[in-house]
Amino acid sequence: MSPKKKVFRKVTAVKALARKVLGTTPPTRRAPGTKKEKTAKHKPTLGKMLSEE
Repeated sequence: MSPKKKVFRKVTAVKALARKVLGTTPPTRRAPGTKKEKTAKHKPTLGKMLSEE
């Protein structure tokens, strides 16, 4: 049994040609500091409040 032939797709052909002409695109970088600072999920307990003082 021979391997399955690849189906010709216009999109992949156009993208491959564009990569040959223009080169590959640079990888994307995440912008630092986009996440909000995490806040406490629960109120502090009485024991924690007394130990801080």
